[in-house]
Amino acid sequence: MSWEYGGYQQSKPRKVKNGIKARSRKGNIGSTWWSKKWLKILESYGSQWSSNRLKRGMNYARMGQIINFELSRGSISASVQGSRQKPYKVTISVKILENKQWKKAIESMSSQVIYAAKLLAGEMPENIEKAFTGSSSRLFPSKTEFKAYCTCPDSANPCKHIAAVCYIIAEEFDRNPFMIFELRGRSRKDILTSLRKARNNIGKQQYYTKEPSSCVDEKNEKSDNNLKKNDHEPLQNFIYSFWHTDKNYRLVDVSIELSRVNAALIKRLGEPSFWRLEKNFVDIMEDIYGQVSRIALKEAYSPS
Repeated sequence: MSWEYGGYQQSKPRKVKNGIKARSRKGNIGSTWWSKKWLKILESYGSQWSSNRLKRGMNYARMGQIINFELSRGSISASVQGSRQKPYKVTISVKILENKQWKKAIESMSSQVIYAAKLLAGEMPENIEKAFTGSSSRLFPSKTEFKAYCTCPDSANPCKHIAAVCYIIAEEFDRNPFMIFELRGRSRKDILTSLRKARNNIGKQQYYTKEPSSCVDEKNEKSDNNLKKNDHEPLQNFIYSFWHTDKNYRLVDVSIELSRVNAALIKRLGEPSFWRLEKNFVDIMEDIYGQVSRIALKEAYSPS
């Protein structure tokens, strides 16, 4: 046994079989900017909360002391095993955004395709907070919107058990940024459905503000007539010319540019079950895809 400053006795927590462990084994926990922003809530307590509890909470997360947790709209509940036989119950409450606030935020996000593209790829757009500015709200909760409670006897709040849960949640946010939206009151399905609906409305507005359809029909009439000539041509008649082009193919304008989101499919699929290395699989693949894309772009535009 050893003694902490302040007269409190430090005891070793009981081991947990199949407990939830943090991926990070050393250094800081949280690999993405959005998970780090979540953890800033802990840091915001400053002198009111000792750095020693922060360190011990991080150790608890790495040791696998969290037995289970559940995240839902506006709350996180978890069981954390301490030194006593009965696990402690941790409850974290976060204010849910109102419907009108979500409506304005969705309208703002739908105005730029990059928001939906990055979210679908499992990545949080760096300027996501701008979408919430007009709704007099924020996506990431402030200290005043964060309430935590633990059944442990420690008078400090947040305690090390609450901190441990926050670290585990941070790594969950790394893998699935939609959990942040869930905590604020909207599920992944809600967000994507609302974005698609808003984008469709924008598309319809743009369509009806274009030139009259009669003008478009006149422009395309010639090409339509050419297509009709081959309507009844058997497909096998083109088997020998399918992979050939005429001399006009060089007139085709092709624009090659870097993808807005590297390794988008990998991010959607997530980390494979066989991965055991400490470094994040998605981060490695994102770096590789980025390098390959840049080399391909250089080759495409380099003189032959």
